[in-house]
Parts: sequence; C-alpha cells; structure tokens
Amino acid sequence: MDFSVKKLASDAGAFFSRAVQFTQENLGQAEKTELDAHFENLLARADCTRNWTEKIFRQTEYLLQPNPIDQTGARIEEFLYEKLDRKVPLKPTNGELLGQYMQEAAKDFGPGTPYGSTLIKVGECQRRLGGAEQELLHTSAISYLTPLRIFLEGDWRTISKERRLLENRRLDLDACKARLKKAKAAEAKAACEGEVVPDFQDTRPRNYVLSASASALWSDEVDKAEQELRVAQTEFDRQAEVTRLLLEGISSTHVNHLRCLHEFVEAQAVYYNQCHQYMQDLQKELRSSNGDVFPNAFSVSPSATSSANAPAPAVSPGIPLEPEVLQIEEVQPPASGTRKAKVLYDYDAADTSELSLLADELITVYTVPGMDSDWLVGERGNQKGKVPVTYLELLS
Repeated sequence: MDFSVKKLASDAGAFFSRAVQFTQENLGQAEKTELDAHFENLLARADCTRNWTEKIFRQTEYLLQPNPIDQTGARIEEFLYEKLDRKVPLKPTNGELLGQYMQEAAKDFGPGTPYGSTLIKVGECQRRLGGAEQELLHTSAISYLTPLRIFLEGDWRTISKERRLLENRRLDLDACKARLKKAKAAEAKAACEGEVVPDFQDTRPRNYVLSASASALWSDEVDKAEQELRVAQTEFDRQAEVTRLLLEGISSTHVNHLRCLHEFVEAQAVYYNQCHQYMQDLQKELRSSNGDVFPNAFSVSPSATSSANAPAPAVSPGIPLEPEVLQIEEVQPPASGTRKAKVLYDYDAADTSELSLLADELITVYTVPGMDSDWLVGERGNQKGKVPVTYLELLS
C-alpha cells in the first residue's frame, strides 16, 4: 500500500511537471528540445503512410462491398463470430442471388418456354459471375486487406505508443533542463550575496550565515538537478533510438504493401477475365438459341451478304446518295417461317411503318432480311407494320 501511494504520488508529480512544461512551451516561455531533421522526416513519412494506408484500406472495402449498411452488419457479425471462436459462414453474393432467383422464376414460367429457358441460361451465368466475385473477395481479403489491417491495428499502434512515450521523455528532459537552469541562477545569486563582507557591528549578523547556508543549499540543488538531467537524457536517447528503429521499418512496410498490391491487381485481372469469358459464352449461347425462336433475327441472309460485298454503284458528282428504306407495304410474308404471337402490352405506333398493338391479341409475325433484330413484321388482317419483339410472346 505504501509503495502504491508513493508510485501514485510520483506519477502525479511527473504528470504535473509535463503539463507545466507543455503549457510553457506553447506560451513561448520554455525551451523545447528539437529532433534532428532525419528523425522529423521519418515521422512525417510514417504519418503519411498511415494516412494513405487507412484511406486505401477503407476505399478498397467499399469497392468490394459497396453497401455501407451491409458492410457494417458484416463487421458486427465477424466480431461476434470471432468472440465465439467460430468461423464466419460464407454469404452468397448479389450475382449468386440474382442467378438463383432467375432459375427459380424459370421453374414457375416453364423451363420449356423461350423466356424460361433463357432465364435458366442467364441465371447460370449470373451464378458463375457471383462465384468469381466470391473468389475475388476471398483472395483480396487475404492477400491485400489483411496486411493493411495488420499494419493499421498492429504496427501503427506500436509506433504511436512509442511516439507518445518519446514525447513524455522529451517533456521530462526539458523540465529537468529548466530546473537546472533555475537552480544555477539561484546559486549564482546566492554566491554573489555571500561574497559581501559582513558588518559585525550590524544588529543582524545572522544574514551572512543565512546567505552562506542558502548558497550551500543551492549547490546541492544544482547537483541534484544535474543528476536528474543525466538520467532524463539517457532515457530520452534510449526511447528516441527505439522509435527511430520502428520508423525506419516503414520502408519494409512499403515493400510488403507493394507485393500485396501486385497480388490484388492479379486477382482483379483474373476476375475480369473470367467475367468477360462467361459473358461471351452466354452471348453465343443466346444467339444460337434465339436463332431458332426468331428465324434470321441474328443472322444475315446470303443475298444480303452478297449485296453487301458487291461493289458500290458509281455516283455522279453533285448527286446525293439516297439510302435504301425498307418499305413495309412492299414486304411479302415468306412461304414458311411465319408464327403466331400473343401481344403482352399495348403499343402505340410511332409512325406509319409500325403497327399498333393491343394486349392479349394474336397476330402473325415473321422476319425479313436487313431488319433490326429487335423488330419483327406483324400482320393483323389487312394491316401490316413493324412490331417490337419485347412486346410479344411467340407461340409454337
């Protein structure tokens, strides 16, 4: 108990001394020990590293998990599982969920229908994309985010702790310097007063004795202050060396983060290459299947190809070239390839070449060479015109 009280009193005295020194430095009433330029550069470099590492870490998290609400919930869940010493279960990505919903919708719509079969194919592609995203999240968390987090939560906390300790040692050192300076000034003043020859006829000859006694006391105070200064200087130098070694380790941190950055870029390249390949495969598959649903919708007829390869007719100077316009009224239905279609939504024709539609009515549709794949030619009685494919459900 005695020891605890003494230690508490000592700590309180040290804290008060540092507070006084810090206040006087800010008011310009006390001197401050300056660190060398190299040390200051190390401190600035460390602060810069910590600042940008934290920003890059947070922004990378937002890139991989854009929704901040989901991110906060995920962190809370990770914290709870970590406290329970259990592994965090993998959650499906948005792409995987979309693929699952598409495939479940296809079952209700009918996997044999054009829409249902397409939903199955697109849903499978979305699941693959989600799986690739899951792999990117996993790889990025291990190879990139974890090293950055270790630096921020481990190395940087150690550096900050040692820097605070160094600042305390500096305040102690400067306080000792101030005490020594005051003690020497008081000693010099007492010595000057002691050099005066006493007048023994004075009614108060004790002043000389007191002056000599004060000089001796200040000499002891100077010796004590010098001893405290030596101890404070030793502790400051030792702490400065420890902090310097930690700050110089920032260079190896940069090398480690550089290697992790290369791994992150490699993971992104693999992810985007996979996504590109999946989408190309899906496009090819949809082209082949939609070619059966919409004849000639995704291919060009041989006649159109031959006419495209034919040399362009000569044009006389000054005569503008008029583009060929598809005349719907001149289009004749093919001998085979016409189909019945059910109109899903009302549609108002934008011009005379289009056919207005009413929901739930049945019309005859077919394709013609050179027409955009998003359109078909529709006939209803003696009316004829272009109709959008998205407003129709083709019937077998």
